Amino acid sequence: MRRVRPGTTASRGAGSRAAGEERALSSVTTGDRCQGGAEPRDLPRLWHVTLSVSGAPAPVAEVRRSLEQLAHDHPFLLTSRYADDHAEIRYWEEARDLHDAAAVALRLWGEHRQTAGLPPWEIVGLEVIDRATYHQRVAAGYGPVPATPVGVHPF
Repeated sequence: MRRVRPGTTASRGAGSRAAGEERALSSVTTGDRCQGGAEPRDLPRLWHVTLSVSGAPAPVAEVRRSLEQLAHDHPFLLTSRYADDHAEIRYWEEARDLHDAAAVALRLWGEHRQTAGLPPWEIVGLEVIDRATYHQRVAAGYGPVPATPVGVHPF
């Protein structure tokens, strides 16, 4: 069974395109607006991500070095806090929706384990909130504490 996005039809044959020919994408010209002034849903938005990992104790100096390497490789990281058996990473992700932002976050630790030398810990927590919610929480004095100075810090 083939899954098809709602509102589209499945194409089983060659259709109107030759083999290997890509479908032309339609675009919106600069300055065009959505009806009613609403923003299109497919535009990327900013999401605040907090990823928590933990596992068997590792030398603190190695944990710090690996988190610093991850931050160097990916400067989008705001802050990392760590101990010998757990860490928390906070950053902003640009994604179309929460599902996309969460999917990227859930791959982050595993995909960079080798290149950054991260400990073989598992993801034990994930929070993804939109920008407005983040700022609302901070203004109300609850929610994620604003990132301690940007960088890698012990708990």
